Amino acid sequence: MAKKDDNPNYKVIAENRRARYDYAIEDDLECGIMLSGSEVKSLRTGQSNIADSYASVEDGELWLTNAYIAPYKQAMFPHEERARRKLLVSRRELARLWNATQRQGMTLVPLVMYFNHKGRVKVKIAIAKGKQKQDKRATEAKRDWGRQKARLLRHGE
Repeated sequence: MAKKDDNPNYKVIAENRRARYDYAIEDDLECGIMLSGSEVKSLRTGQSNIADSYASVEDGELWLTNAYIAPYKQAMFPHEERARRKLLVSRRELARLWNATQRQGMTLVPLVMYFNHKGRVKVKIAIAKGKQKQDKRATEAKRDWGRQKARLLRHGE
């Protein structure tokens, strides 16, 4: 995925920050997404949310479910806000995702939706496993210790 400094057209539309807290991320994958014109125009204004959404492999296709894209007021043919949207991946990647979800019990979680350097909307999907409560506590303790360590190094105490 391109970084903000590399490309002037790169722009994050929506980010799922809670995903890294709730899930242990194993691998990630960049996908295209099929959108209508009014959905793209709405995304350009930055009105979307992928925090409650998930991806699933159904009938040989990858779908993004429950992603919110606000309606575009000037659209002649408005779109549905929480419609299922098809994600575009290669057959090999689709087979790998199906294997991870059906055989290994993993979950497909969208991490970030963004415009790439060509101005196309992309979704970064993570293959993840849900964390238990003790795993979340361990992650939180590690993060807190990192902050304390940084403070101590900064102030020299």
